[in-house]
Amino acid sequence: MSKFFRSTATLIAAFIGIAGVVLVLYAWRLPPFGSSVQTTDNAYVRGQLTVIAPQLAGYVAEVAVQDFQHVKAGQLLVKIDDRIFAQKLEQAKATLASQQAALANSEQKERSDRARIESSQAQVESARAVRTAAEANWNRIAPLLERGIATQSQADQARSALDQATAALHQAEAALTVSQQDLAATLVSRQSLEAVVQGAQAAVRLAEIDLQNTRITAPQDGQLGEVGARLGQYVSAGTQLLTLVPERIWVVANFKETQLPGMKPGQPVTFTVDALEHAALTGHIERFSPAAGSEFSVIRTDNATGNFTKVAQRVPVRISIDPGQALSERLVPGMSVVVSVDTNAQPSGDNAIANR
Repeated sequence: MSKFFRSTATLIAAFIGIAGVVLVLYAWRLPPFGSSVQTTDNAYVRGQLTVIAPQLAGYVAEVAVQDFQHVKAGQLLVKIDDRIFAQKLEQAKATLASQQAALANSEQKERSDRARIESSQAQVESARAVRTAAEANWNRIAPLLERGIATQSQADQARSALDQATAALHQAEAALTVSQQDLAATLVSRQSLEAVVQGAQAAVRLAEIDLQNTRITAPQDGQLGEVGARLGQYVSAGTQLLTLVPERIWVVANFKETQLPGMKPGQPVTFTVDALEHAALTGHIERFSPAAGSEFSVIRTDNATGNFTKVAQRVPVRISIDPGQALSERLVPGMSVVVSVDTNAQPSGDNAIANR
């Protein structure tokens, strides 16, 4: 009888040992339990969280939204008291009008200078004609004086008239030169005035931007997080007022490097969501991270020091969520998921062509 019990105990012990070995092989997916399906629970729903902050300082005059509210692009979120910025805009516009008036005055002065040049040119022509007549008269009187036909008084008058005509011509030419220099000075000052006007226009544009920035609007469609802005609160540039979560989300799964063989962009993916009672959804692999997660850590390990223990690294894999799934609307960034990929599955769409 004791021999029977010993045989039974031996069989039970052998069975337990074999079961333990089988369990270890199954847990580690070792032959004969190897599978083409790779699974990881180190996966999360991801999205782009946009922190909304003002670009200028002031008091909050209006908070137009509430916590967790859905908003559209361009919708007013928070308004900062704009009275000071509105007056700065009016001041900039007044300065611009003054500079534009100065520029217009310069243009009018240019027209006056050009008209003065034409008048001076006419005076030069008139003085040149008078001198020509006086010179001709002198040329007639001089020979007659030498032959005693003309009197000395007539000769003196002719010579005096010639000298006066010459002086008048020089005066007219000098006046023409002055008019031309006045025009040149006007044109040179015009460049300075145009630069001042451009600066005033830029100041007006900056004042308009500041006034527009008092209205903080949603940059895109999405859902708000907690709204931290309070009516009457003084905020400065960069103060975090609220967070916007856009509607576009995806999944990032951190697979071990030993699980990556066979994975390709475009392969179908199945994942379950803890928050949705492990409901299953589908997606596709988009792309792989260019480096293991450890390479992006702030403090990187140095395997060249101390005792070395090989640890399988994890590589983030971005997974797009297939559209048209009702439960996908309930996904939010940060949720935990369990991802499964069949490495024997063929990529679909454009990725299938790219991987041929």
